Amino acid sequence: MKKILLFFLLVSYGIIWAQDSDAKKEKYTQNSIQAEYFYGNTLKHQPNIAPIIQGHPQGIILSWNRKNFGAEEWEQHYNYPDVGFSFAYQDYNSDIVGELYSLYGHYNFYLLNRISKNQLMLRAGIGLAWNTNPYDKETNNKNISFGTHLNSSTYFKLFYQRERIFKNLGVEAGLTFIHASNSNFKSPNTGLNTWGATVGLNYNLEGEDYEIIEREITEDYKEPIKFNIVFRGGVNESEIIGSGLFPFFVFSGYVDKRIGRKSAFQFGTDIFISPFMKDYIEYWNINFPDRAVETSDITRIGLFLGHELFVNKISIIAQLGYYVHYPFPYETQYYERLGIKRYFGDKWYAAASLKAHGANAETVEFGVGIRL
Repeated sequence: MKKILLFFLLVSYGIIWAQDSDAKKEKYTQNSIQAEYFYGNTLKHQPNIAPIIQGHPQGIILSWNRKNFGAEEWEQHYNYPDVGFSFAYQDYNSDIVGELYSLYGHYNFYLLNRISKNQLMLRAGIGLAWNTNPYDKETNNKNISFGTHLNSSTYFKLFYQRERIFKNLGVEAGLTFIHASNSNFKSPNTGLNTWGATVGLNYNLEGEDYEIIEREITEDYKEPIKFNIVFRGGVNESEIIGSGLFPFFVFSGYVDKRIGRKSAFQFGTDIFISPFMKDYIEYWNINFPDRAVETSDITRIGLFLGHELFVNKISIIAQLGYYVHYPFPYETQYYERLGIKRYFGDKWYAAASLKAHGANAETVEFGVGIRL
């Protein structure tokens, strides 16, 4: 998948520390560390990256986790997940691509009984990555996967974990997927995806004594329909290498309806103002005169349906849209948005999201919004 996942500056910090903390909560948390080795394959998601794939990627993942046992009510709704930081080093074993150093904020979700000794777990991590050998017109023009040193990276890990086999030391093993790209901040940017098998050790920093808080949960949770106004912006470049960075602006309005404590459905409209389109249209008309278009309109308008998953003050959004005003056929007439929101109080929130067409990212959007 080309440039498919989320790029959020400072998101790793927000994921971990978005949840409130106080002295009382320390009684119901513990800390652990993990060290893992992974070895795998680079996925050939596009034919033109075949020359880049020269060997099997391998590396290490180091993690710190804060285990939660119910000091806050939201933890019980999600089976008491861990939050933490992780650092990953990846050697692509390719002279063209080089190496990747990544820092993430992550959640560990427990898929079985929380107090079981044998655990099947899913980790989702979002953060930033540094590529050691990005594209350079003169010295490294074959690296079409990374156009910049700084990139976004997202990873998922499905793994088995057994803790405290020998005192506080345990083992784990599983499968890991790692994606890295700059989300079209600068071309070229096909990004790279790695599948790998992992094996490692975990170590609990506290003793085995802990207390899980269980509350009586009322399933009947209702909210009236809410109206949202969001302003987003950023900078991006078209897929033409060297075409330059341009600012862009997005104005959105939508309604949402909570269907429970965790979820809400959305319906609304986006107005996209994309100055990079002006130069791209000129480039298109010069190079494809038989398909030239007579327009200078850089505005697109879309309608979308979406879903929002609430995790305390953090929420995850996924939206699918269709351009009803589409003056120039750039990419496809359908688009997707994947993003994260951090609420401040009951109304205001900050948002970071990735807008894409199929597997092709167009922009990383940063914005603010209000839910009325």
